[in-house]
Amino acid sequence: MTEEQTQVVLASAGIDPAHPMAKFAERIPTPPKVGDIVDGAIIALERGRIYVDLPPFGTGIIYGREYLNAADVLRKANAGDTITAKVVDVAGHEGYIELSLKEARQAAIWGEAEQAIVAETIYTLPVEEANKGGLIMTWQGIQGFLPASHLSKEHYPRVTDGDKDKILTELQQLVGQTLQVRVITADAHENKLIFSERSGVESEERASLIDKYQVGDAFEGEVTGIVDFGVFVKIESGLEGLVHISELDWGLVEDPHALFKVGDTVRVKVIEIKNDKVSLSIKALKENPWHSAGERYKKGMEVQGVVIKYNKHGALASIEEGVAGLVHISEFESPQALRDALELGKTYPFNITLFEPKDQRMTLSYVDGKK
Repeated sequence: MTEEQTQVVLASAGIDPAHPMAKFAERIPTPPKVGDIVDGAIIALERGRIYVDLPPFGTGIIYGREYLNAADVLRKANAGDTITAKVVDVAGHEGYIELSLKEARQAAIWGEAEQAIVAETIYTLPVEEANKGGLIMTWQGIQGFLPASHLSKEHYPRVTDGDKDKILTELQQLVGQTLQVRVITADAHENKLIFSERSGVESEERASLIDKYQVGDAFEGEVTGIVDFGVFVKIESGLEGLVHISELDWGLVEDPHALFKVGDTVRVKVIEIKNDKVSLSIKALKENPWHSAGERYKKGMEVQGVVIKYNKHGALASIEEGVAGLVHISEFESPQALRDALELGKTYPFNITLFEPKDQRMTLSYVDGKK
């Protein structure tokens, strides 16, 4: 009984708090209420129900659905055994205090989860499912979630532009594997259990490392990974960043593997730090050819250009490294006619029909097509 409750009881009974009876009243145990965890000895076992001694408040009962939920445990129980249960109704079946063994165990598990957060306990758990946000795994019978953002560097999905389908594909490869994780959120009321594969120290160290850098910093790093959308560069031990394919060079890059290999040393520049991620650029440390292109080219000029790519709008032709313009498909009868006239890798004469170097925009017209 709380001190406040004791004062109310004493006042209603007209007892002075200094009176010896007050000392006695303070020792009166508080009756159990719904949600309380109680311990008691089994006093009787009958088919489909168990009676538990809860002195001085009476007898508890586990029956019906609650009995079925805990049947595997209760089959091994004997009279005199002490069990821990949760109060679900103080005036339940036939006046008995209704108890739940399963809910008590759940409460104990959530309590253990809270302790695991403080202790940063590591568990090895299998990945059961994957979705676009992360992984599903079960601990102590409770299904939990491991967000993709809390995966280790080894397992983090290296997908750019937030493409959720690509992220899902990467995460699905982890299904069936076991990961070492720790609990970072345990909310029994919301039935929410969140895991992290990163240690608390790792997360703090990464944040500390990132704090050392700012946009504009330039340095040398080592290529640690090459993917279709760019390359990963180690900035220092424990920290790497992504150079997106669009930041590799001013010229068109279609295959990063053709330009780099793992272990290469490259000079990079930090162009963005966001959401615990560092974005890098290699081309930002090179002169932008468009800046001086205005001194060499102008609208109406005839130039030689190499066809470097087809797209739905036509073909891209490069008149020098890093300076390319669009030859629009409307100049041809069909996409196939364009491809027949302008082959990839070959050089053709073009007229510059639009030239805006400040915006890095240029359109070209195929000269032979007008003859």
